Amino acid sequence: MSLDTASFNFVRDMVRRDAAIVLDDDKTYLVESRLRPLARQAGSEDVGDYVRSLRTRMTQQTRNEVVEAMTTNETSFFRDQEPFRALREKVFPDLIAARRNTLSVWSAACSSGQEAYSIAMSALECRTMNTYGVRIVGTDISAAMVAKATSGLYTQLEVSRGLPAQMLVKYFRRDGMGWRVNPEIRALSTFSTGNLLGNPPAPGVFDIIFLRNVLIYFDGPTKRQIVRRARQALRPDGALFLGTAEIPVDAAENWERISVGRTSYYRPRKELRR
Repeated sequence: MSLDTASFNFVRDMVRRDAAIVLDDDKTYLVESRLRPLARQAGSEDVGDYVRSLRTRMTQQTRNEVVEAMTTNETSFFRDQEPFRALREKVFPDLIAARRNTLSVWSAACSSGQEAYSIAMSALECRTMNTYGVRIVGTDISAAMVAKATSGLYTQLEVSRGLPAQMLVKYFRRDGMGWRVNPEIRALSTFSTGNLLGNPPAPGVFDIIFLRNVLIYFDGPTKRQIVRRARQALRPDGALFLGTAEIPVDAAENWERISVGRTSYYRPRKELRR
């Protein structure tokens, strides 16, 4: 039996409350496909029966598993390339010249860690960074993704997506059938679970925030909340990187767009800096 309206709304409301993700009315197929593995694991071949059982009894662990199953974890190394080029050639050098200190970077909704490690490799490839270095904090709502990011272990397919061969050889080592990041890369990053609607990992201390390809999954009011929290976590002259098709919902009043080559980032407007 397919998912009925009441069961779909039950899952939709749970995901909205816990992860702020909005599921439209036509996303029944998506819920069924994402929850089918959990249903089978619980001994049910029917997603509808599985969800109806959750409506009468559900542990916190099961709730977390359902919410995690409904999140999108699409990621790759050096995704879109240009933001990482901008880091190496412009943003890192400019901030180091201004700070003369270690830079702090937040990889928000970091998924399985490829973005955070791409930032770390970009820092090591930037000559200006050699003296001062970088500290990267990765957060994601999924405990499973955080565990994978922390392990730093990736399959051949995963390292084949976006990672240049010379960086694979330089910053990874073989580990069984996969590849593991070298200790020098791993030491630059820490990972923990976190909800974008919760408190930032550390307010007002980040020089750079990557919040890329995330806002597209939320409605307008939720986007505004997330961007406001990002601004609270960012230093007054810091850099906010969004996805190629994304802009801050409060861009006109709160942010200035800085173009770098074929990409751009956002910086709090001068009159709003504390």
